Amino acid sequence: MNTRTKKLGDVVEFIRGITFKPEDVIRANMHDAVVCMRTKNIQEHLDVADVIAVPDSFVRREELYLRSGDILISSANSWNLVGKVARVPELPYKATAGGFIAIVRAKPNQVDPEFLFRWLSSENSQAAIRTCGRQTTNISNLSVPRFLDLPIFVPEPHVQQRISAILDKADGLRCKRQKAIRLADELLQAAFHTHFGDPVTNSRNWDEREIAEIGKVTTGNTPSRDVSAYFGDAIEWIKSDNINTAGHWLTRAREGLSELGMKVARTAPSGSTLMTCIAGSPSCIGNVAMTDRTVAFNQQINAVTPHANIESEFVYALLLFSKRRIQATSTNSMKGMVSKGTLEKVRLIWPPADLRERFVLLFKQIQRLQSRMEAADASSLFNALQSELLV
Repeated sequence: MNTRTKKLGDVVEFIRGITFKPEDVIRANMHDAVVCMRTKNIQEHLDVADVIAVPDSFVRREELYLRSGDILISSANSWNLVGKVARVPELPYKATAGGFIAIVRAKPNQVDPEFLFRWLSSENSQAAIRTCGRQTTNISNLSVPRFLDLPIFVPEPHVQQRISAILDKADGLRCKRQKAIRLADELLQAAFHTHFGDPVTNSRNWDEREIAEIGKVTTGNTPSRDVSAYFGDAIEWIKSDNINTAGHWLTRAREGLSELGMKVARTAPSGSTLMTCIAGSPSCIGNVAMTDRTVAFNQQINAVTPHANIESEFVYALLLFSKRRIQATSTNSMKGMVSKGTLEKVRLIWPPADLRERFVLLFKQIQRLQSRMEAADASSLFNALQSELLV
């Protein structure tokens, strides 16, 4: 082993989060409150928009308080999310980590915290961390000994700092591009509401159609995990978390199926197929994305393929901005799920063809703008740079 290659446990502390009961939660503005981060707070950046708190008596050791530079890791989650990390910035209040997550803290003089975060969040490291998960019925638990046994190449301190600085600049460019894409999404929403009003309340009294009248609905499925030959790299296998909340295009899947797996899964051709999330958290249900590539998809997703002579771009926008109608139906079926039959019966506004066609022309202009931003592919460049620098 290279002398600069160490076990992760040599350079970090792994600190498990605290446990408590729902009735222990208090208001965050109380004098003895400690904010308790949860799995939902671990996003690309630490999301503190929705936090809970517990009395400080639950934090029995000083090391459990979060420090700037700490890294939070999802230690119990679905397979594709276990190991997800977020960096802790300087916080204006006392905070700790709750159950299902843990603190990864750089040991002093062993590894630079910023370099450690970049290493943990890189594609290669995330893939390695997921292999440290122990799968149960519907959750994967991170095996701490296996996690701490992962090898990490730790260059000289000045090299760590230089690598972190390069990746910071590259990440800044990536974030600017993502912001531009979000602005294009907002432009699309404004254009839709200008043409058709609020599709949820049908504020302009348009005719309405059931989704089954608009397109064919297909439910995905999951090949048996007992057959390893079903999984490979022949085709992407899409899950609900590949459909982001902004309603943009599908993000790249972390897992794929083999040609054998394709025969037992549902596949959707590129072009006119729309992916709609029908299971998961309440905020996830109704998310929709349009794909420009052939994909397979699991049972958390229904594919909607518009019938002939129906504009897929309009149906995409219609589903995207009618999300609350779809979400409302989840209480009429299984908890946290919309069945195929229920989705087919959801009624959506249906304006005249000439208005739909005018909107589609505008949609395609916005789509071309987004495509130019996609062509820059700052995310892929950033990931490639991570892989090159974080050997």
